[in-house]
Amino acid sequence: MFSLLWRFLPGPAWLRAVVLLGVAAALVWVLIAYVYPYSATLLVQEESTVNP
Repeated sequence: MFSLLWRFLPGPAWLRAVVLLGVAAALVWVLIAYVYPYSATLLVQEESTVNP
């Protein structure tokens, strides 16, 4: 998969690496900002209390 992305991108190796790192950072940001909070609302949260 990585080699397919590497061959698809134009330019020298350093530019490809920068673009792939940028895409990876954008993907992580989208997951943290949108996907994980949305999926947290779908999970069942049990309320529990601990009495001393």
